[in-house]
Amino acid sequence: MPICSAPDGTRLAYRDLGEGDGDPVVCVPGGPADSRYLGDLGGLSGHRRLAVPDLRGTGRSATPDDPASYRCDRLVDDIEALRVHLGLDRIDLLGHSAGANIATQYAARHPHRLRRLALIGPGTRAVGLDITGETRRQVARLRKDEPWFPTAFAALEAVTEGTGTEWDAISPFFYGRWDATARQHHADSRPANLEAVSRFGEEGAFDPPATRAALAGLTVPVLLLTGEFDLNSPPETVAAFAGLFPDAQLTVQPAAGHYPWLDDPERFTAVAADFLARP
Repeated sequence: MPICSAPDGTRLAYRDLGEGDGDPVVCVPGGPADSRYLGDLGGLSGHRRLAVPDLRGTGRSATPDDPASYRCDRLVDDIEALRVHLGLDRIDLLGHSAGANIATQYAARHPHRLRRLALIGPGTRAVGLDITGETRRQVARLRKDEPWFPTAFAALEAVTEGTGTEWDAISPFFYGRWDATARQHHADSRPANLEAVSRFGEEGAFDPPATRAALAGLTVPVLLLTGEFDLNSPPETVAAFAGLFPDAQLTVQPAAGHYPWLDDPERFTAVAADFLARP
């Protein structure tokens, strides 16, 4: 597994997927969790090379000496270090879930280093877009005919009202199909470094007004893609996110949850590959 070095000396591992000599797409995972849960993004590596970093303290990347460096805004420096390591003047950058917060802040801080920006099932904390419990419940009700719905929806109501913590019970809402593949993916994608998770959004990690102002001047193409069933990144909220950019393509993938490349690989890769080929 290739290694690059962060500005503070932390050793950062990344996966180099796909073939060909073209510039890779840098794909930032969420969690923070081992980037293996991204796989090859449904076969996107058949269209473009992918450079998929393990965020510090996850996967095969080293644990930093300073735990405060798990903060989201500081992880932006690791993405910039990877760009330099890859020898790229500009990058195509993709971020999923919480990783979209890192990618968004990278875009705000280093717009001249971007060629294209793709945000998949994006987290919205970096731009200060809140998601209400009722918005999540509206999305959840689209699954009312699923056999697991009653139990999962009761758990969701408790979580959104602050009276429950049965997060595993609501897991089916994050997948277009709650089948054996989804169950295994859920088990394999749980964050292992809980300190990295808890420190990711610590005070100072986000400055939404400054980030919004920077994004308003971003001149590169932007893709925001979410699933019709994505409880984490509801289409209504992602549409508002898209409105913060001068040139943004919004795609809502039908019958998909938070991992659209898993729910319908062909549809996902068709949209993502087409976007990443834009001039």
